[in-house]
Amino acid sequence: MKHRAKSSKIKYQHTMVQGLRVFLEERIEPLDYVRSIIPGEIKPKKGASQGLRVKFKYTTKTGAKLLAYSPGAVQEIFVVTEDPDALKAQLSG
Repeated sequence: MKHRAKSSKIKYQHTMVQGLRVFLEERIEPLDYVRSIIPGEIKPKKGASQGLRVKFKYTTKTGAKLLAYSPGAVQEIFVVTEDPDALKAQLSG
């Protein structure tokens, strides 16, 4: 598939906020129920944030939408999965 490493579930078409790539590779990509990870748009935000924080936003038809907060920016992440509830539990635990 275009913009992916051969063995990766992560699409690398766009840049990612600082620390997000490592987080996705270590915590989300190894999960059996996750099929694909698509980082989306990065938007600037006001206020100071300490490090990276990833939050489950809501379920979608194909999986879930997450938000990654980093100092000065927020990024959308779409995860294609058949079990969004398990993903939500993984992120909260």
